[in-house]
Amino acid sequence: MYFLTFLIKNLTRRKTRSLLTILGVAVAVGTMVTLRGISYGFESSFVESFQHRGTDIVVVAAGQADQLRSDLDEKICEQLQHIPGVKTAWPGLLEMIDITRGTSVSSALIHGWRPNTPLFDDLTLLDGRSLQKGDPHEVLLGTTLASTLNKKVGDTIEMQQEPFRVVGIFRSFNVYENGGVVIALDELQRLMDRKGRVTGFSVVLEPAEDRAGTVERVCKEIETLKDEQGRPYKIMAQESKQYVSGTLYIQLAHGMAWITSAIAAFIGAISMLNTMITSVLERIKEIGILRAMGWRKGRVVRMILGESMLLSIAGGVVGVLGAVLVTRWLATVPEVNGFVRGDVSPVIMMQGFVTALVVALVGGTYPAYRAAHWLPTEALRHE
Repeated sequence: MYFLTFLIKNLTRRKTRSLLTILGVAVAVGTMVTLRGISYGFESSFVESFQHRGTDIVVVAAGQADQLRSDLDEKICEQLQHIPGVKTAWPGLLEMIDITRGTSVSSALIHGWRPNTPLFDDLTLLDGRSLQKGDPHEVLLGTTLASTLNKKVGDTIEMQQEPFRVVGIFRSFNVYENGGVVIALDELQRLMDRKGRVTGFSVVLEPAEDRAGTVERVCKEIETLKDEQGRPYKIMAQESKQYVSGTLYIQLAHGMAWITSAIAAFIGAISMLNTMITSVLERIKEIGILRAMGWRKGRVVRMILGESMLLSIAGGVVGVLGAVLVTRWLATVPEVNGFVRGDVSPVIMMQGFVTALVVALVGGTYPAYRAAHWLPTEALRHE
């Protein structure tokens, strides 16, 4: 306990420098946790969307990393349902669309589903009614988007320069659906001039003992399906989690998060290195006295590394707390609240603390080595 108190006193003697170093580490850790948290939440929400509804396989156009560019014939759905082992399949059309909000425009995901399909079972209607077959120019709004647009049941929204009446407000388990629009599939196909076309299909399999083997077999059969002229469809079938991890948007989100986090961590490590070197150079005589009193090299190393660890731990705590608050705040910003979950996974928080410890080691190892290898006589003569 005495040694820890000694380290804390060393740091509090230079309050301004210590606080600035803590802030530098906090910015590095906070940047990493915020960006990694958002990208991780982005992927988790898509996986959750499929798994919550029991979707085992996702079918999209082959060679399209961007899900929104996938374009398939809706009739494929009938063939999917006749494959042995398939319980059910349903088509969906996903588009990113602009919605006029006063003098500004908001972007939102719009989901085209067939009315009365199981997809609607997970939507809790807060007001109004669900979509009915044959209803033109009618939509459901997620609760987040309805709040952002300040719309209620009976109001109209404008999409593609056409008015649509809001017939229901819903809450979903999925953040992207809460921030989006649900519309009848045939109505979205008409609106986007994609008659008979869909983005992809969700396939639910019958229960099986060898689930992995069943998924692999069904995927292969799906990819061999042919049209009425006997030509093979250019389609790709993947297990839902594998499909999400390979999506272009997910890969871009993870890539940008890691690159930015690495840059922030590097800057934090340089800040720590500068602080600890300066601290060591200012205390050469003090270190010489400690060595003359019998301190071994290992204890000097532990002192310098201990100080850097304390600074990094404090910076890690501040950074993680700041990241949590920033992520929650982003979830309330109208421009992005339909895409940010607002929570941070404990796994990402732990990665933040690990980053803080790495910063401490990188920034403190060389100064500790330098301090430990001064001879007491040289240190005491230093001016």
